[in-house]
Amino acid sequence: MVVSDNTKGLILAVLSSTFIGSSFIVKKKGLKRAALFGTSAGVGGYTYLLEPLWWAGMVMMIVGEVANFVAYVFAPAVLVTPLGALSIIISAILAHFSLNERLQKMGVLGCVSCIVGSVVIVIHAPQEQTPNSIEEIWKLATQPAFLIYVAATLSIVLALVLHFEPHYGQTNVLVNLGICSLMGSLTVVSIKAIGIAIKLTLEGVSQVAYPQTWFFLTVATVSVITQLNYLNKALDTFNTSIVSPIYYVMFTTLTIAANAIMFKDWSGQDVGSIASEICGFITVLSGTVILHATREEEEQSTGPGTLTWYVSGDPVKAINDDHFIILRSSDYFA
Repeated sequence: MVVSDNTKGLILAVLSSTFIGSSFIVKKKGLKRAALFGTSAGVGGYTYLLEPLWWAGMVMMIVGEVANFVAYVFAPAVLVTPLGALSIIISAILAHFSLNERLQKMGVLGCVSCIVGSVVIVIHAPQEQTPNSIEEIWKLATQPAFLIYVAATLSIVLALVLHFEPHYGQTNVLVNLGICSLMGSLTVVSIKAIGIAIKLTLEGVSQVAYPQTWFFLTVATVSVITQLNYLNKALDTFNTSIVSPIYYVMFTTLTIAANAIMFKDWSGQDVGSIASEICGFITVLSGTVILHATREEEEQSTGPGTLTWYVSGDPVKAINDDHFIILRSSDYFA
């Protein structure tokens, strides 16, 4: 039985989401356990580095990222990238059962939307023609349409970094996430090129001697470093429930656009299939936003734990004259 490249990419993408989604839960359990014996990570502690459960979560995340990397070699980005939303579903479901983080009805609707959208994308995903050499990939990367995309991307990134980030980076979440998403689209394109080069080399057609291989590796390295730097800035400045859905929407949209331009993912497809993929993609994005919105509402409704008690030193004094002790942290009730 011959398994198509799209099927291989689909299986790897689902495995990637499973490992990454599960790793969040395992790492969180490790962080909680480490906090019982030392300073928690939230206040600058590093006790979790001695916790085996946290390292198990890290290993799972690394395995998931490697699977995602390989998935791009076999399948187009329009299939692989949206399936990353499955990791959010998996982490939400596991958190409901293992961390007592209740999954609300709207959260369930978000999960169903992501699944339905993913199924639609899988059904209508295009069959990708894999290049036979790094030189073929280089021709795709130097075609006028993609060069215009790269020039526009780098121009916008420079404008955001040099002008908008110093002035609006602390007040507008779109600035740092725009830099992350734009550079992220170049990261995925470069990693896909590197992955194909590695695949061809393992098949006996070495691509190591070609300077284009090292060029793509350099671009990927620079893009990843830039991407992580500005993503950390965004996470440090804004609420995660705001950063995560916006970043997912922007990164996924730009990644699909970049790959469609360079690798011509939609070439040869009819209008109906392309429209179905776009509808599936929008459904996945909607489900992701609903999931994060539900989590944000839950956090706001529960809030931090609060305990107040009255200490009276003199039975004659009125209540306004005495002292109150207030503790504001859910950690005190664990």
